[in-house]
Parts: sequence; structure tokens; C-alpha cells
Amino acid sequence: MKKNYLFNWLSVLLFSFLLVGCSAEEKTTVEKQEEVVEEVKEYTVTDDVGNEITFEEVPETIVSLQPSNTEILFALGVGDKIVGATDYDTYPAEALEIERVSDSVAFNAERITELNPDVVIAYTIGQEEALQLLEDTGLKVFVIESATSFEDVYGDIEQLATVMGIEEKGQEVISSIQDTIQGVQERVKAATPLKKVYYEISPSPDIYTTGSKTFQQEILAAASVDNVFSDQEGWISVSEEDVTVKNPEIILTTANYLDDAPGEIKSRAGWDKIQAVQNDSVFLVDGDVISRPGPRIGEAVELIAKTVYPELFQ
Repeated sequence: MKKNYLFNWLSVLLFSFLLVGCSAEEKTTVEKQEEVVEEVKEYTVTDDVGNEITFEEVPETIVSLQPSNTEILFALGVGDKIVGATDYDTYPAEALEIERVSDSVAFNAERITELNPDVVIAYTIGQEEALQLLEDTGLKVFVIESATSFEDVYGDIEQLATVMGIEEKGQEVISSIQDTIQGVQERVKAATPLKKVYYEISPSPDIYTTGSKTFQQEILAAASVDNVFSDQEGWISVSEEDVTVKNPEIILTTANYLDDAPGEIKSRAGWDKIQAVQNDSVFLVDGDVISRPGPRIGEAVELIAKTVYPELFQ
């Protein structure tokens, strides 16, 4: 009788274990099913022209049609997903390995269609009809308006982070940029009076500089320099005489395609009267860093500040 009782008790105990095991397995299965459902849950992101782009899953392949957006994607840690880029995508070094599908003005729609990316990250300047061709093939085209301010850049980072399902990483990138700028500004607040700077984008004979309400002006202002042409707006065509009248203390140029851009500036007739030339304060700076509205804007502010106020960074 004892044996039967023991046998019955063991049977009940074993059955209980089986129930618990099945229950746990069933729960795990349900959880896995819920995770799968969550993974494939679609989401919608609005681009800069008001189009709502719906993604069934996070993009695995990307074509980027603007260098600044390529830099943002790399900063977000998803640069390895880019399968097509422009001729000018030179940063970071890994971007040089990406297939070229655009010269930043026109793009190879046929090749982009062959690549069949999950999303094309485009921009707004003069490409509406061409982008429509891509959309007509069924490709998802997400348009980013060219940034004209730091806030625009932060917005671009947020948008692309949302497209790629990594919103938290986007905020990390933005915070890092802001920390860099704040660190620079802590150093240059001791700069009084501010140095008068002439920033040359295009050299003689067609000289261009930047005025107020431009992305470059925001960089210059954040670095606490006095742009001598900030009294005018936008991209400005100036004469050699205009610059001599302004008599800047520092001249910055981005003409890195010349053999000796600072030397060319210092050799211009009549420019020997300018303070910057007299004091040998004519400097070549990296135009890519300063001109691209992307994740290196903190580096751009630091570059300008260190060039103009080197003594404050020793």
C-alpha cells in the first residue's frame, strides 16, 4: 500500500513538473511571438517636403545623395548600410569604399534602381523630377532639406536616427556636438575684442565670401570671431578692394585645390596693406569640415577658434 501511495505521489509530482515546464515553454513561445510582432511593426517618418514614408522594417540598405547625410549616417553607426553615395563622400575613410552613384548634382537613377536600396536619402535642391523617377520604381525616397543652421543639423540627425530606428543614438550624437561647441565657447569667451576675420570661399578673380544668415556665419559666430562681411546677407561676391577696405586681422581660405592658397592671397596687388597679410595671418582651413552641415559642426567651430585664437588652446 505504501508503494502504491509513493508511486501515486511521484506521478503527481512528475505531472506537476511537466505542467510547469509546458507553461514556461508556452510563456516563452508567447513572448517570442510578441517580440516578432514588435520587430515587424511598421512605423512612419515625415521628411522635409511633407511626405510620410512608412517602413515595414528598419532599412538594411541605403543610398545617400549628399555628403553631409552620409557623415550623419556614419556618426549614427549605420554607415555600413550605405550601398551608394556621391563623388564627394570622403569622410570618414570608409565612405571612400562606397559605390559612386551621384556627382552631387545629377545621379544615376538606373544604377540606384538596380541597387534597390531600402531607402534613398535625398535632398531638396533641384532634383524633384529626378527623385520622382526613383519613387515611380517603388523606391522609398526620404528627402532632407539642406541645413542652414545648427538647429537644422540637429533636426536632420533626429530624422535619420528615427528612420534607422535608433532615436537614442541620435540624441547621443547631438549631445556630443553640443558639448564640443560649449567647450570651445568656454575657452574663447576670454577673447576681447573679437578678431576681425575675412573668410574666403572662392579665390580671385571671382571672389566669394559669406555674410549673415548662412551656415558658415553661425560657425564663425560660435567661434567668437567677427566676420567683416556679416553686415551683408548670404553668399557675397566681393572685389579685392572691398576686402582691403575691411582690413581684416585674419584671413581664412578654403581653396585647398590651389597649390598655395595663402601665398596667392598674400601676393594680390594692394593686399600688402591689409593687417592679416602684414602679420602673416592668412590660413588655409579644411573646407569640407566647415562647409558640410553634418556631425562635424563642433569640429568646425573648434577649427576656426584654434586658428584665430591659438593662444587660448595652449
